[in-house]
Amino acid sequence: MDVIELERQRRAENGGTAARTTRPPLAPTSAAQAAASTTAPLLRVCGLAIGHGDTVIQQRLDFSLVAGEVLVVAGASGCGKSSLLRALIGLDTPMAGQVWHGDTDFHAADTATQSRLRQAFGVMFQGGALWSSMSVGENVMLPLRLFSALTLREAEAVARFKLATVGLGDAFDLAPSALSGGMKKRAAVARALALDPPLVFLDEPSAGLDPISSARLDALVMHLRDLGTGIVMVTHELDSIFAVADRLLFLDVRERTMTALGPPLELLANGPDAVREFLRRGGSSRSPGVSASRGGGS
Repeated sequence: MDVIELERQRRAENGGTAARTTRPPLAPTSAAQAAASTTAPLLRVCGLAIGHGDTVIQQRLDFSLVAGEVLVVAGASGCGKSSLLRALIGLDTPMAGQVWHGDTDFHAADTATQSRLRQAFGVMFQGGALWSSMSVGENVMLPLRLFSALTLREAEAVARFKLATVGLGDAFDLAPSALSGGMKKRAAVARALALDPPLVFLDEPSAGLDPISSARLDALVMHLRDLGTGIVMVTHELDSIFAVADRLLFLDVRERTMTALGPPLELLANGPDAVREFLRRGGSSRSPGVSASRGGGS
């Protein structure tokens, strides 16, 4: 039995919710709750504009995400994908518009409310952002130590399980400096999943990974979706886009706004020219199911 099936069973056994002030079960969302939440977006973006100074990078952004959905954000380099992600998680303040987490306007909320909302989502940053002074296992344990009432032994068990889930079962005691770039990304994914958040943000999780590791992460994303997790994933990897995305949000670098939002296969067939060109890169006759090449090592 693989770690994904074990995770599915563990969440089923732990179903329900619990306050963080008591020892919580590790699955904040039961299957029934996930099904009920399909009509209530986990994330809603309304009229969002992002930029720096007087320079607008993207504007008029409107989209939402429900539980059990994978939304991929894509576009040419410099279109603002990572900047959008930073606005969604509260690291940057938008120039205009709202980012709603549930029924709360994140950027209009007070600091205490924002802190509470952040505990309900996990983030994997593009560079990994692991603490060099901690072991890999301690990095994954950090959210558990800060935001749950688990004992040290329980937190360690969860961290080891999450690392095994991303193929790093032997990395618990290693220093981040001992990991390759791809392994750091996988460790960062494990940390993002530590609290079993209902919402996860992934910034280029497959970039720099070998094909086998990339496919493993794609499979993990799909299983998280099946468990009811909502996922926003920034990527330029065509294989990942076609493998995991329920919908693709395309940010146009010239128009400085979203020019497409829909299932990748539909956009490949009937989307705007720039979107179809993006999805066909590497061959104008590329058809779904034909793999695009991946670069980088593990």
